[in-house]
Amino acid sequence: MDRRYLRDAGEHVGVVTKGLMESSHHHEGSPDSGIEQMQNLQCLQFPLLSKSSHLQKLVASATEENSDEIYIPDIPGGSDAFEICAKFCYGMIVTLNAYNVIAVHCAAEYLEMHETVEKGNLLYKIEVFLNTSIFRSWRDSIIVLQSTKSLLPWSEKSFKLVNHCIDSIALKASMDVSKVDWSYTYTRKRSISVPKDWWIEDLCELDFELFSRVLATVKAMKRVPPEVIGAALKHYTYNVTERGNMMKSEFLEAIVGLLPAEKGSVSCNFLLRLLRSSRMMHCGVAVERDLMKRIGRQLDEAHVSDLLFPVPGGESTDYDIEMVLSIVREYVRMERKIVIINGHDLVLDKVRIAVGKLVDGYLAEIAKNSHQSVDKFIELASILSAESRPVHDEIYHVIDLYLKVDSFTNAIFPRKIPTHDLKHPDLSKSERKKLCSLIDCKKLSPDAISHAVQNESLPLRLVVQVLFFEQLRAAAASTCNGCSVAAELQSGSNGSARSIVTEENLDSGPTPEDLACLKTIVLANGSRGSNKTGPDDKGSGRVKAIAAPKKIFGKWLSGKGQGGGRGSGSDSTGSPELTKPEEHKFTPARNGRHSVS
Repeated sequence: MDRRYLRDAGEHVGVVTKGLMESSHHHEGSPDSGIEQMQNLQCLQFPLLSKSSHLQKLVASATEENSDEIYIPDIPGGSDAFEICAKFCYGMIVTLNAYNVIAVHCAAEYLEMHETVEKGNLLYKIEVFLNTSIFRSWRDSIIVLQSTKSLLPWSEKSFKLVNHCIDSIALKASMDVSKVDWSYTYTRKRSISVPKDWWIEDLCELDFELFSRVLATVKAMKRVPPEVIGAALKHYTYNVTERGNMMKSEFLEAIVGLLPAEKGSVSCNFLLRLLRSSRMMHCGVAVERDLMKRIGRQLDEAHVSDLLFPVPGGESTDYDIEMVLSIVREYVRMERKIVIINGHDLVLDKVRIAVGKLVDGYLAEIAKNSHQSVDKFIELASILSAESRPVHDEIYHVIDLYLKVDSFTNAIFPRKIPTHDLKHPDLSKSERKKLCSLIDCKKLSPDAISHAVQNESLPLRLVVQVLFFEQLRAAAASTCNGCSVAAELQSGSNGSARSIVTEENLDSGPTPEDLACLKTIVLANGSRGSNKTGPDDKGSGRVKAIAAPKKIFGKWLSGKGQGGGRGSGSDSTGSPELTKPEEHKFTPARNGRHSVS
């Protein structure tokens, strides 16, 4: 520790020092309510009075009252600081260091030991000592700053000591790491060069008020990367929780206020933890709103478990979907702004797909709750852009799970479910149709299609739609004249009217034999791809794949009034098990959904 010795000439040192020491020892055991310094006026010789304007006033006042004693009950720093000031006045050697210099400075300020009283006075010499020694040392600056708290408000008023300490520390933290040549605390993995966050652990030892002021100054200097400032806030927050200290709403609000504005300055996981804590501590709406905006900008980094916010006062299985909706809305706003500014962006495409998977994963979790609102479920599932789901297998799995939830056991797909437990509780026919309209049949993989055509829990209109588009795709792929084949398939049975799949047509329904035939064709087409066939086999397969659907669709669409086996989407039996297909990667479809609702 650096030490400096301040000396001043004076007489009567022995007499005055004896009186000072006796007074100091006499009051060592005085209570904490206040320290009283009492000196006999006969001991206060000229050197002491000549350097302290405040003592001159006290002596003059005591003389007028014919008193031979003066009282100093409220001197900052107590008896130790007063003794150092008196020793300096009588030319004794005094030792100043990082631990006592603030206390002595405040006492000298109280005694008014300024340059206007006498040249080379104590305050001037302390300030020189601070600037030439203390503030040049990283560790001493932190020690001095910590000592200012117990001396408030004198440490704030006196020479603006707190501000000087903060500026000194912030300046060192903002320096280029190549210029850092002093020791610091760093318990993490060391590198050959000085890390950018070398100062964080030392600052985290400060009281939060001082820490926040130093960090705000560092931010204002704009020399430290935002991710380093974010790391400091994260480290301090975790330190508070690890020490067993309960976070208060004021603390959390201050942490959020110090977060850098730049995206990625802190992890999405940390932001979500702050949001969860802010809800528990009932922080202001502004804090939650700020956090949700930040999370929305980097939602692609989140995990499903991070989004499972429990409903306040609800059951353990109830999750706050409204909170997640608010976060996703912020993401959608950010996405639209990027599209307006940059247009098509490859990075944005990756973000979209990541968010799509995240939302689908979250939907799969909340679908297990039989009391989950279908309106909020549909709103969250439909809020994302079409580019977020290049493949619709995940959303198909989610909707299938939601339809199959057992109100008592929360059955999880793909487990076989009893017939009487297939429907989600209180789910109307129109709600089921609206839910299933979220699936784009053209984006289903072959495995998902094979499962869908055998899934009796789905509305009939969705099954027929899957069959229709699958046959168009299979027919186009089975011949080089795919365009003419597809056009022929869309023709009506009489060759004049176009047989478009409409709600009116779907409501009439096919016969059980027609539906079974279509399912057989789809399953056969799916298995045929894995077997080697010759030219003749391919031709034969093409005829079967085209002629049979044409005949069945033509018969069905021309005969509107015939009843179907499943009618308009009634449920009868369970669906087969489906192993979750592997993820297929292809470019997002540019045309819209062809769902029938």
